[in-house]
Amino acid sequence: MSEPVGLRQAQAQRTRGAVLAAAAAVFVDQGVQAPIRDIAQRAGVGVGTIYRNFPTRAELVTAVYRHQIDTCAALAPRLLAESASPFTALTGWADAFVEFLVTKHGLGAALGSGDPGLENLHTLMLDTLVPACAALLDACTAAGELAPGITAHRLMRAIGNLCITGPDYHQADAKHMVAVLLAGCRHDG
Repeated sequence: MSEPVGLRQAQAQRTRGAVLAAAAAVFVDQGVQAPIRDIAQRAGVGVGTIYRNFPTRAELVTAVYRHQIDTCAALAPRLLAESASPFTALTGWADAFVEFLVTKHGLGAALGSGDPGLENLHTLMLDTLVPACAALLDACTAAGELAPGITAHRLMRAIGNLCITGPDYHQADAKHMVAVLLAGCRHDG
C-alpha cells in the first residue's frame, strides 16, 4: 500500500526545506560554488535528491536566495506587529537583513557569471525587500523615531556596504556597525 499523496508532499517539502537550509549554510562557509556533495551531506540526503529537486546549480542558488528574500520580507510586518516600537522592529529586521547579506557570500561572482538562471535575482531582492524596509521606515517616521528623508534603498545599500566582511572584519563587526548606523538615524527631537 502506498503512502497518501499528502504525506508524500509533506515529506518532499521537508526534504526541500532541509536542502535549502543546508545549501544556505554551506554557501556561507564555502560560497555558492561549494560542492553539491557537501550540501547533500549537511542536508542528510543523497546527491541525486538535490539534482532531482534542483537540476542546475543556478536553480539551487536561486531557490535558496528566493526563500531567504521571502523570509526576510515577511519578517517586516510581523516585527511591526510584535515589537514594542517601530524602531525596535526596524533594528530586528536589519539584523535579519545582515544575516541574509552574509549568506550571499560568493553570490556576486555567480551573478556575474552570465548564467541566465541568476540574472533576475538582484532585481527580485530589490523588488521584494525595499518595500518591506520602506514600511518599517514609514512606521518609524510616523512614530517620530526616525529622522525623515531616509529612503529604504539608501539604508539597505549602507547596510550592505557595512556587511562586506574580511579577515579582520566579521559578521559580529557588521552587526555592531549597523546598530551604530541605525542609532545615528534616530530622530533627536
